[in-house]
Amino acid sequence: MQGPPLSTSLSMSIPMPSCPGCRSTGAAVFAGLLFLWAAVHPPTAEGQQTPPTMESGLIGPLENSAAAAPFGPGERLEYQVRLGRLRVGEGSLSVEGVERIRGESSYHVSLRIAGGIPLARVDDHYQSWFDIVGLSSRRFIQDTRQIRRQRYRHFEIIEEEGRWDRLDHRAEGDLPTEAPLDEIAFLYYIRTMDLEVGETYELNRYFRADRNPVILHVLRRETIEVPAGTFETIVVRPIIKAGGLFGEGGEAEVYISDDEDRILVRVESRVPVIGSLSMRLKDIRMGQPLARSGS
Repeated sequence: MQGPPLSTSLSMSIPMPSCPGCRSTGAAVFAGLLFLWAAVHPPTAEGQQTPPTMESGLIGPLENSAAAAPFGPGERLEYQVRLGRLRVGEGSLSVEGVERIRGESSYHVSLRIAGGIPLARVDDHYQSWFDIVGLSSRRFIQDTRQIRRQRYRHFEIIEEEGRWDRLDHRAEGDLPTEAPLDEIAFLYYIRTMDLEVGETYELNRYFRADRNPVILHVLRRETIEVPAGTFETIVVRPIIKAGGLFGEGGEAEVYISDDEDRILVRVESRVPVIGSLSMRLKDIRMGQPLARSGS
């Protein structure tokens, strides 16, 4: 399955938790797993912020042909979050539906992770809206609650004007690409790529210029077992310029099912002090892919 061209951009920053005492708490371990998946910044003491009012709206029949994609509305993937053999939480990736953002039909997808230990819980929710034709990000929202800290960030990614606005905090910037992606949209974008073992892909599609590029090394094919069953997979190692779980010298690996569904089956990483971190697929609810381009 061939996705949109790779000539325009994407990148992520995945620092480790910086809160005091992270090295000595089980909650820090769980927070580290979140960064492995979503590639976001650690929470800071910004205080509780009220989400801005949004207008989008569910839509009826689609006006445009969707890009070829193995996912669709209704898809839900559920995961076990583990430290070594210890189960410490749950996660999910889901396609909530299709909505209109500034007149463009867009997938609404979300990543949720919850768990931890008593008195040190994590409850994080990430949402992304990206258009169904070019798979370009339109909106990205991060709402995280980790231990005693909370963070809310809301980005409007305005491709037609070549800029992004952060609505919860006065900030804006120029887009470095005509086909921007955010952290969560990236997880879906790689499912549309025609990954060849032994190849290396350089992606420059992240909507903030300083995070580009992301390098994807396609390592091998491997048969693995997870709670959801046995899967033939393609194993990918992402590398970014920044440090952290996907930084240069790291050992992170992402396992994608080697079939037409291209499901994210497992994510593994080894991190100093914390050890082996993983998310493993435990349940699948397939969605209904939209009409393909050219169909």
